[in-house]
Amino acid sequence: MTTYPPARQDFTRAAPVRLWEDGFALDPYRYYDDLRAQGPVGWAELAPGVPAYVVTDRRAALELLHDTETFSHDPRPWESTVADDSPVLGMMRWRPNSLFADGAAHARYRTTLIDTFDLVEPHDLRARVHRAVHLLVSRIGPKGEADLVGEFARPLMALVFNSLFGLPDSQSERLNQALGKMMEGGAQAAAGEAEFGGYVLELIAAKAERRGDDLPSRLLDHPAGLTPEEVTWQVFLTLGAGHEPTANLVSNALSRILGNPVYYSTLTSGARPVMDAVVEVLHHETPLANYGVHYARRPTTFHGTWIRAVVPVVVSYGALAYVAEQEVVEGRHPKDASHLSWSAGPHACPVKQHTLLIATEAIERLTQWLPDLAPVLPRERLAWRPGPFHRSLTALPVRFSLRSPDQPGDPS
Repeated sequence: MTTYPPARQDFTRAAPVRLWEDGFALDPYRYYDDLRAQGPVGWAELAPGVPAYVVTDRRAALELLHDTETFSHDPRPWESTVADDSPVLGMMRWRPNSLFADGAAHARYRTTLIDTFDLVEPHDLRARVHRAVHLLVSRIGPKGEADLVGEFARPLMALVFNSLFGLPDSQSERLNQALGKMMEGGAQAAAGEAEFGGYVLELIAAKAERRGDDLPSRLLDHPAGLTPEEVTWQVFLTLGAGHEPTANLVSNALSRILGNPVYYSTLTSGARPVMDAVVEVLHHETPLANYGVHYARRPTTFHGTWIRAVVPVVVSYGALAYVAEQEVVEGRHPKDASHLSWSAGPHACPVKQHTLLIATEAIERLTQWLPDLAPVLPRERLAWRPGPFHRSLTALPVRFSLRSPDQPGDPS
């Protein structure tokens, strides 16, 4: 039985659980156990010298995500307490977009995103995914082996999102590199943030000069009247949030599928839908493990813990998923069949259906093209990228039968 600390526990003098360590990527579940041993809210570091409260209890997470009176998404008071070269600033720095806004400003930004993405028809998005998969399989098929992270999941997202945002395929690797550095929150995080920021600034400058049939152009022309700066930061958010977590969702799902041959055979035979595998990852190995960052508007007690203002309060979707998986392993049904990978409350993901379509179509199309994918390594030997925010494979090496780009029997 878990022993919780006394009411109004103040952790600020205790040793934090260090989510920035290499060991966290290797075995996050040990760290989640340490956090949960402190109670519904644990004490951690996101980077050296950057403390945070981490919510590991589902009921507490839901309360936090819905409580806009006590908690804010605006990080500017916190930013003034953090060194300019902090590796987590790229993911947590204030920008005028829906993620870091509250109230009317948040509603205005969120509405523009929903309206803009609603114009992306499912059949069009599906066609973009199929085109990207075809291109990538044409590259790897003749080799008979591939890394499904570096040669499929990540470049696939760059291809799909660049096409939606009006950029050519040739820019895909630049996008991959910049976002990878920023998400890991390490020594190269600032460089990644700068590179990605430059990428987006160039894009918006081009669309402001000449519109196209793409998401930035629709944001620039939205009736809400966003300024070019506001559009820049909306795109910074959506392009980053679309690419990285979706790539991780695809690679995490593929690793779980390929690690279970019986499961894989039911998918390739059509007996089980790919959506099952994707939802399983969202339940048990969510790609954005620790985020949903809030800040108390004033010092407060929250689920027995004294929360100081301007210290980040992070929702650990990874810890919540871990608890649910443990219940399944132990033969018990989770207390709640739903998951919180899309967050909840006013800041819940506004485009989850688009994300699910991209992920499921990518996996389904890949396994149609290459139906005999076989992992090179057992799942327990796979390496994971460092960083406090994500659950992301470094590589997923596989082998398969050689396939030429012009081979008959292509999926239609």
